Amino acid sequence: MEPHETLSFIAALKVYEKHCLADGLSKSTVLNKRCNLELFFKWALANGVDRPIDVTRRVGEDYKAYLVEYISPHTGKTLKKSTRRKRVSDVRVFFAELAYLDVFEVSPLQQLRLPKSPRPMVTALMSEQEIERVMMETKQMGLRGLRDRAILECYYATAVRRNEIGSLQLGDIKFEREQVLIKNGKGDKTRYVPLAPRTASWLKVYYERVRPKIMNLKSGSAFFLDNQGLALRPHQLTALVKKYLLKAGIDVGAACNAFRHSAATHMLEHGADIREIQEYLGHADLSTTQVYVHVTQSQLKKTYAKTHPAAIQDNNIKASEVNAYLINS
Repeated sequence: MEPHETLSFIAALKVYEKHCLADGLSKSTVLNKRCNLELFFKWALANGVDRPIDVTRRVGEDYKAYLVEYISPHTGKTLKKSTRRKRVSDVRVFFAELAYLDVFEVSPLQQLRLPKSPRPMVTALMSEQEIERVMMETKQMGLRGLRDRAILECYYATAVRRNEIGSLQLGDIKFEREQVLIKNGKGDKTRYVPLAPRTASWLKVYYERVRPKIMNLKSGSAFFLDNQGLALRPHQLTALVKKYLLKAGIDVGAACNAFRHSAATHMLEHGADIREIQEYLGHADLSTTQVYVHVTQSQLKKTYAKTHPAAIQDNNIKASEVNAYLINS
């Protein structure tokens, strides 16, 4: 490795990526980090900061200020607070790991504070009745609709991520055990997820009656296939789910993740333990799962119903009360 005094951003990035992969981080995680780091490098070079050795805490503070004013070319809006925090965090970790590798004695950003961001909240949710409405919309689409029903059922029953559905292979569906094997999920984690009997039935019907009609030599062992017989790609899955949400008159914004969020929330509302939900969703950290507790607020709802005057009072509006407004209008 060249001396740190002359080390360029690109050379340092190569050292860092090699280290991350050796530590067991997935390629997709490393790629996401690289994207954020390259954005920082581009800004730094444009502002006369030519090498990692030139970075100071003042540079880090200037970058934080820049991100506040930055307008995304994709949305035409300023960045979300959580996005700004992630970009700064990736840069700070980059320098911390270079210090760990003895590229620097001490990270120049060791004391850089991360931008504050609001506690994440789950907003893309559907009720159990809305879930069923979406499922029913597939009936109008014939055999393709049967495939789509199997996909939607799988999303809701297993609460797997979008990419995990697209990566399912024929051997991953354990019909006899009513389980799905999720291999190399987020963070390269592999886990088993329970499969509801109803969902297993839909998957079996798709496997026996639809997949043979659309498969071809390029299908390989992918379980879910598109209309050309190829494994469904992430953007296709988003479009597919979004189509049925809109047909059902539901616009929750997150498409595939709406089923994941809804499944976790419904299970909590029916008494599931938060640690069981953590395992079910494949979360590495329990704090990530805690967001669903804030959504359900089961105990708060019960206390509210018993103690808040507006909730205790008779909730039926009298006709005379309404008429008083109509008379005066």
